[in-house]
Amino acid sequence: MKIASAAYPIDWFDTFDAYAAKLTRWVAEAGADLLVFPEYGAMELASLGGQAVAGDLEAGLHEVARHWPAVQALHADLAARHGCHILGASGPVFEGARPVNRAVLYGPDGMIGHQDKQIMTRFEREHWDVTGAPGLRLFDTALGRIGVLICYDSEFPLLGRILAEAGAEILLVPSCTDTVAGFNRVRIGSMARALESQCVVVHAPTVGPCAWMPALDENRGRAAIYGPPDGFWPETGIIAEGAMDAPGWVRATVDLARVRDSRHDGAVLPYAHWPEQGHSHLIIA
Repeated sequence: MKIASAAYPIDWFDTFDAYAAKLTRWVAEAGADLLVFPEYGAMELASLGGQAVAGDLEAGLHEVARHWPAVQALHADLAARHGCHILGASGPVFEGARPVNRAVLYGPDGMIGHQDKQIMTRFEREHWDVTGAPGLRLFDTALGRIGVLICYDSEFPLLGRILAEAGAEILLVPSCTDTVAGFNRVRIGSMARALESQCVVVHAPTVGPCAWMPALDENRGRAAIYGPPDGFWPETGIIAEGAMDAPGWVRATVDLARVRDSRHDGAVLPYAHWPEQGHSHLIIA
C-alpha cells in the first residue's frame, strides 16, 4: 500500500469552505491509500470563531467541537471520492463535561471508527482540562489491521503492545509538539514501538508557528514512516522521513507481508520474545 504522512501547518480560516478547500487539496495531493493527519490539526477551526475565541483556551475547544459533524462529513466524502483511508486530524469532542482528544478513521465506505487519546500531557491536564478516555481500538480494514496511538500515548510501551497482541500491523501516531525535545520523545517512542512490535509506525506532526492560538503557538516535527531494523526494513528503521518543520506529505510504499516476515523470521524476534520479560526478577547486588 502507499502511505502518506502529513507534516501539517495550522492555518487561519474565515469560512468553513476555506478549511474544506485546504483539506480537499491536501487529500488530492497525497496520492496514497492511507493518509495520516496530525494530533490537534482540527484546532485550526477555532479561527472560525474570530480572534477572541481562537485566542482563548476554553472557547477554542468549544468552537472546534461545534464543527465536528461537518468535519466528519467532509472527511467521509473525501475518503469515498479518492477511494482511500484517512485518519483525520484529531480534535476535541464533548461527550461529558470535559472534552476528549479524538481521531477518526475513515474509509471509502464511510467512517470506520475513532480512537481517543489515552494518557494526557501536563498541558492537557493542568491548563486545558482535556481528558483521557481509556480504551484502545483495533481497526480491521481492507488495508490491514490498524491501531492509533495519539502523540504521548506512543511513549508508553504497554499501549503499543496491547494493539500489537490484538493483531495491529500498522500503528498511526498523530502528534502535536511545541519543542524539538517533545518531537523527539514521540519520534523515539514511535521507533521503539516499531522495533518491539515489529510493525510499521506512521508519525504525522503539526509544524510551524501559529501566533493566534495559545495552545498551538509553536509546532515542531517532521513526518516519517518507521519499521523495525531487523533485516526486512532499512537498517536505520526509517522507511521515509521529511525535513524538519517542512509542511507537506511524506510517502512510502509498504508491503505488510514484511511485518509478518519480521515477526517470524527477523534477525531478532522482540515481538515473539516479549513475554520472556516476565521471567526476569530483580537481584539486589
